[in-house]
Amino acid sequence: MTNPSTVTGVILAGGLAKRMHKQDKGLVNYKGQPLVSYAINAMTPLVTQLLLNANRNHDTYQRFGWPVIADQTDQFDGPLAGILTAMLAAQTDILLVMPCDSPLMSTAHLQRLLTMRETTGSDVAVAFDGERLHPVFLAIKTNLRSSLQAYLDGGQRKMALWLTQQKMVTVDFSSDTGVLMNINSLSDLLALEAQH
Repeated sequence: MTNPSTVTGVILAGGLAKRMHKQDKGLVNYKGQPLVSYAINAMTPLVTQLLLNANRNHDTYQRFGWPVIADQTDQFDGPLAGILTAMLAAQTDILLVMPCDSPLMSTAHLQRLLTMRETTGSDVAVAFDGERLHPVFLAIKTNLRSSLQAYLDGGQRKMALWLTQQKMVTVDFSSDTGVLMNINSLSDLLALEAQH
């Protein structure tokens, strides 16, 4: 098992949430708790440092007791911008990443990402549902920051494309794809509450 002292966690909460009527998704309640709190609970047993990547409502996010980091640009450049910001802030070799809006993701599922990256010697381990990558769930070496910076500086934003250019391994979640669900809209939220 990966030692938590070598891992920094980052929860991505920096998007515009257009399909959520621009509500800050991490702060939307699911079963009486902000969505981001589920991510915090899943991640904290596995990391020594946790960062919340948010581009608005910093004061509210700071109440969760972890450092809040904003993207280096104000363009809302997507998940890779948040990951790069976390890589620059991290004091560990490994970054464990998940979004703020996936309340079914558990500590055990996140551990699988860390274990697969470590056992294969890969630079990055990314969730795979049997058909496609879910690139916002990953364990990645922080020393890829220069490669990521160059990719973003070149105007690129597609996560999967950059990840496949690295020494990457996929982690098969095909038997439990529900944990990879993220809540993009109020209808998604209502549907999930009805199912669970």
